Amino acid sequence: MITLEDWALIRRLHHGEKVPRAVIARQLGISRNTVAKALADESPPKYVRPPAGTAFDVVEQQVRALLVEAPFMPATVLAERIGWDGSASWFREQVRRVRPDYAPKDPASRLRHDPGDQVQCDLWFPPAKIPLGNGQLGSPPVLVMVAAHSRFITAVMLPSRTTPDLLAGMWFLLNGQLSAVPHRLIWDNEAGIGRRNHLATGMTEFVGALATRIVQLKPFDPESKGIVERANQYFETSFMPGRTFASPADFNTQLTAWLPRANTRTVRALKARPVDLIGRDRAGMLPLPSVAPSAGFAHQVRLPRDYYVRVLSNDYSVDPTAIGRVVDIRADLHRVEVMLQGRLVASHERSWSTGATITDRAHVAAADVMRARFQTPRAVPAQDDLIRDLSDYDTAFGVDFTTGVAS
Repeated sequence: MITLEDWALIRRLHHGEKVPRAVIARQLGISRNTVAKALADESPPKYVRPPAGTAFDVVEQQVRALLVEAPFMPATVLAERIGWDGSASWFREQVRRVRPDYAPKDPASRLRHDPGDQVQCDLWFPPAKIPLGNGQLGSPPVLVMVAAHSRFITAVMLPSRTTPDLLAGMWFLLNGQLSAVPHRLIWDNEAGIGRRNHLATGMTEFVGALATRIVQLKPFDPESKGIVERANQYFETSFMPGRTFASPADFNTQLTAWLPRANTRTVRALKARPVDLIGRDRAGMLPLPSVAPSAGFAHQVRLPRDYYVRVLSNDYSVDPTAIGRVVDIRADLHRVEVMLQGRLVASHERSWSTGATITDRAHVAAADVMRARFQTPRAVPAQDDLIRDLSDYDTAFGVDFTTGVAS
């Protein structure tokens, strides 16, 4: 076989320097047929080693038969099923080569994000233990909402991932940080939002008041929510390192102070900063409603004798004068309030711990007074007040017993 160097030299001598073929053959000591073949081949010669059999060739048909039934069967399980005792890494490489013949294809299309069209939403759980009160530590969820067109990030830590807190968190970010309402709120199948085609209680009223809609993605569709997923990773690599938090309120304070810096970075895919594009995004969005939507915890209950109401796993005291009456309970991300016919009968700071009892001393003092009053016996009228002169009855009925004649 002619070498690559000889092939290049023959072509240069003949085409470049016009040397006859016979002279080239004599100078290089090769046959004229070799020279003719080199001039006829437009592509350079390649050495191709004939394929040699491998140990995998013996079991390949067995592997393929298993992949027909279970395309995603792990390579370790395949090796166990066929009794493979060779190199595990080499076997995985061979399985990776043949698996595409059987695994279904899931193409990812390029997505276009029009201004104002969507905000992608997700819950991020920071890798840190934060004091919640009552000696408890935890990692409460952070609601992250990113405008898809501008990549503008908004976020706030929530007490829980329940529906009331998700509603309150979405309204807090739309009203306080984004200042507009997108046409679509993109979620995955978060339990507090609901399942596809069946939203959780309160969600329909919420999106109706905002004139928007919630779109829950199908499983195995990470690309459609990739923008907010990358924002979560950005939090872990750029916000979390080196920080400590004294409370959830301290976490939100630090997060709020850091977000403007995050939104002034240049996004490589956009070649622009989110803060410079958010105006265009807001222009395509809907305005905030004139009346705030119903968000947060809302419930009615008849106040029991122990004058406490339960709000999301915690008990809060209420003015005992409302015992036996139906009261309205409202809770947002910060406070818990109880109303009786428009009158405020309890107001507490929201507790982030669980199983806690939050008591207002004024309620306990009022209960002590009411209890003492209830346990004190009522005064009995004096016996003298029950004695009346019998002559009064004689006069009333017109009887005179001194003469024995009735008048």
